[in-house]
Amino acid sequence: MAKSFSRPAAGAVALSTVALLVGVPAGASAKTQGFRPGSLAVAATTYPTEKPDLTVGQPIPTWNPAGQGSSNGIAVADGTYPYAFNNDGPDGSFAVSSAVNLLDVNNGGHLLDRYDVPTSEQTTSFSSKSELALNLSTDGQDLTWSGYNAAPGALDASNSNTPYVYDATNPDIASMPNSPSGTPGYFRRVGDYNVANSKFSYTDTNDYSGDNGRAALLDNAADEIFMAGNSNNGSTSTAQPLVNVTGAQSVTPGQPADTVPSKPLASFSTQQIGATKVDKPGKDTNFRGLTEFNGVVYYTKGSGSNGVNTVYFIDTTGNACPNGTGLPAPGAPLPTQTGATYKMCILKGFNTGLASAETKQFPFGLWFANKDTLYVADEGDGGTTYDPTTNTWADAAPSSPGGSDAGLQKWVFDGTQWNLAYTIQNGLNLGQPYSSPVKGYPTGNNSGNGGTNLPWNPANDGLRNISGHVNSDGSATIYATTSTVSGSGDPGADPNSVVAVTDKLASTTAGTDRFRTVEAPRSGFRYGGVAWLPNK
Repeated sequence: MAKSFSRPAAGAVALSTVALLVGVPAGASAKTQGFRPGSLAVAATTYPTEKPDLTVGQPIPTWNPAGQGSSNGIAVADGTYPYAFNNDGPDGSFAVSSAVNLLDVNNGGHLLDRYDVPTSEQTTSFSSKSELALNLSTDGQDLTWSGYNAAPGALDASNSNTPYVYDATNPDIASMPNSPSGTPGYFRRVGDYNVANSKFSYTDTNDYSGDNGRAALLDNAADEIFMAGNSNNGSTSTAQPLVNVTGAQSVTPGQPADTVPSKPLASFSTQQIGATKVDKPGKDTNFRGLTEFNGVVYYTKGSGSNGVNTVYFIDTTGNACPNGTGLPAPGAPLPTQTGATYKMCILKGFNTGLASAETKQFPFGLWFANKDTLYVADEGDGGTTYDPTTNTWADAAPSSPGGSDAGLQKWVFDGTQWNLAYTIQNGLNLGQPYSSPVKGYPTGNNSGNGGTNLPWNPANDGLRNISGHVNSDGSATIYATTSTVSGSGDPGADPNSVVAVTDKLASTTAGTDRFRTVEAPRSGFRYGGVAWLPNK
């Protein structure tokens, strides 16, 4: 199903992000002049004002059948933010469907425009941190992102089955025929905003059953949407239908969701680099970052214990990576749905170690400044070891293995392969709790029923999605959303920030480059993706 509509009439004057967002109901709009060239588009989500209908002690609607009659699957917290996410313990799929907010801000963080996607059209998942990546289309005229057709406040849509790809082993049973919610599953829904005519449209797909779609990017010339995501939340080890709907996918805009599972756009297996152990089906392609540059589509994988956490590209020639690693062939065409399932390659110079043994690589977003300079966001390892003597999250500290490469990595191509030049961390204060409490967010320890007994104290752990632009003085400004660590039941629900840093492209060391805050953290608000809208 696809829906489209034009932007509403001009609305409120430009105000700060907080002034326009706080207290505004989901689905409300405050349009001014459309998203402007030379500004930053930010995707975000707001926790529902009407919290989920959930009480302590009740069976969580999406509980594991094996847990019936035990503490497993029984709510330990009601729907109040952020305490609701202590339910991650009894329900490993716990998430709350929430509104999608699209913001247009200038370089100083001043709100130029805002659109709250009507929740009747699309929602996202709070606290699925990998969702809401924003990408500009190949002609720079469209912004795309992924979400769901679930109602606001619905539980666990991000791990649900889709209506036509059913996994009986999926512990998220809200989307099964006899589930308490009575729903047949939730389509993954791609949103598109056309910058030129201010029109929104939506396309449903059965891809990513059992998990979530993370990113989408429109190829205008071929009228095809490339997507990144994951599937197979269950225990099945023979899951060809689930493999078919995971990883690197594509869908035609406006095409109705088919009852027949699609096939992958491209695939990767660790056996391509000589691994002998076969991973769980679909998990070698647990992708989240996505971009296109010079006619090549790139992906990242940075989570899960299977596969390789690294940077990939789709090889449309079939010859770029005979041993699993390589470089894109000059002039190779973009992938299309009509082609066979393409092979994917690890970009030469990037990590080839298996995720089961690698402790330092957690790539997320990526952005090319030019053909020889690639910036990669690393979100950190997410560890929650708290050191009360220093009041820091030890795993996130730059001195720890998981924090040593977290932040913004600058990679430079030497003509043969890509090499890590340095990682920019200055100003992120990795592992150090925010210097000022977030208004409305708890302090002290999360010691309530089901709590972690750790301090709430959110801190930056690294970066998630990024975008940027090259400046006339030979520098590049890169924007990013931060990843976090805390004592919350799910750090993905933490208040995070939008930050920016300017780096000289010719620099070989990080020097004095320092991140600044573009949008500060707000309670009940999560920033997802960013996309710089270039000047015409």
